[in-house]
Amino acid sequence: MDKKQFIEAIKAAKTFPKRQFKQSFEFIMNLRDLDLKKPEEQVELWVQLPHDRGRVTKIGALVGPELAEQAKATCDVVVTHDQFPKYASDKKAVRKLAREMDYFIAQANIMPDVAKTFGRVFGPRGKMPNPKAGCVVAPNANLKVLTAMLRKTVKVSAKLQPSVKVMVGKEDAPEEQIAENMQAIYTNVLHKLPQELSNIKNVLLKLSMTPPVKITEQGVVKPEIKAPVETEKKPAAEAKPKKAKKVKESAA
Repeated sequence: MDKKQFIEAIKAAKTFPKRQFKQSFEFIMNLRDLDLKKPEEQVELWVQLPHDRGRVTKIGALVGPELAEQAKATCDVVVTHDQFPKYASDKKAVRKLAREMDYFIAQANIMPDVAKTFGRVFGPRGKMPNPKAGCVVAPNANLKVLTAMLRKTVKVSAKLQPSVKVMVGKEDAPEEQIAENMQAIYTNVLHKLPQELSNIKNVLLKLSMTPPVKITEQGVVKPEIKAPVETEKKPAAEAKPKKAKKVKESAA
């Protein structure tokens, strides 16, 4: 699939009725013939997109004194090593961190303490600093370069269900930019699959509140929206006149 087909899908998705808020485009790839119990057939990628998606990517830093100043200048939240004991006794604060941040950078030489302090909460939520995404760094790392890259990076995952779903931009963004974001995800997922095209069931695009349009090699298929069937209203039943109550005559 190429950019032309993705632009056609974007145009088709925009023909649905407008909403009173700015909707997001969601790009979906449904997969098939994968055994997700096998790690080698699972999909887990970090894709650097060519364009911004219209939302702020928030980055937290878990660092020692060597990177503290850099982290304060480049990251949204900084937790230094000497603050770990505070979080170890406050699980609510750890859950708040996990909820608010998209990625965490961690200094490699304190990773055992990162795992001990944050692992139980971050792990199940997929928020542990991941070396595959470049998020586990040396004490002399350049955080400015790393954070600039992460702000355009999306995690693409199909580990529990055979489906990839990624927000690729807002509806008011240039169509070419959204299409190029879609193309980056499609290409990376395609090359990750063991049988490439044979493992793709279908490719879809939708806005937040619209049904999906299907993208094929032959073109875009837009779902038919059936108009609601009007049922004939039955005339209201006429009210029956109330019977007058009989008044018993008193004996003379």
